[in-house]
Amino acid sequence: MRKHIVAGNWKMNNQLSETKALITDLKQQTQTSDAEVMIAPTFTNLWHAFEALRQEDIEVIAQNMHFAENGAYTGEVSASMLKSVGIQTVILGHSERRAYFNETDESLAKKVDAALNNEMRVIFCFGEELADRKAGKEEAVVESQIKNVLFHLGADAFKNIVLAYEPVWAIGTGETATPEQAQDMHAFIRKTLSNKYGNDVANSVSILYGGSVKPNNAKEIFSKPDVDGGLIGGASLKAEDFYAIVNAF
Repeated sequence: MRKHIVAGNWKMNNQLSETKALITDLKQQTQTSDAEVMIAPTFTNLWHAFEALRQEDIEVIAQNMHFAENGAYTGEVSASMLKSVGIQTVILGHSERRAYFNETDESLAKKVDAALNNEMRVIFCFGEELADRKAGKEEAVVESQIKNVLFHLGADAFKNIVLAYEPVWAIGTGETATPEQAQDMHAFIRKTLSNKYGNDVANSVSILYGGSVKPNNAKEIFSKPDVDGGLIGGASLKAEDFYAIVNAF
């Protein structure tokens, strides 16, 4: 059975004092769903977050990593460095990384390989932009991103991969993605996996939705059969809102 997952991506927010305060607030929330809960603080606060949540059912994960093990890559962090401070899961391919830091399918394939070689779990992000959606190319774009980054892997690798669909066109553009559009794309993603790896693999992989999930729309989105959770941005910065989403299952 697929896992329900709600992962909060804190992006470049929260200094250490703010991180401590938010973690304190998170500990005070009550979970009534079976969802696996994750948060992704900034690199500088990962160790504190991991230590503070060591005894809690909240996994601390990373927002990014480099594909190299070590070397002359100023400002970068490797998989083994993340693991050395307790991190077991990493987000890769987020739309902001692609847009602002020119991440490509080629570099992301290397990052995925590096994470899996270090026995880490990957949340792999992908999705189409507004021009793609208006041109009717959304399925082709999503299929290409998945194939280019993941389809060199064997079926067993997908035990450590979570997919996260980000409709970039529906984030901060004034456009709105409906729960039905989310379901349609998630079903297409699962079909794409099935065509390559078979139904057993396709039906075992959790697919998260990353299109501005909020407390007032989470329940409807999560009710769709192929939506297994959410990658949450802004709403994850308020403990009450985040757990309202977690408990929407």
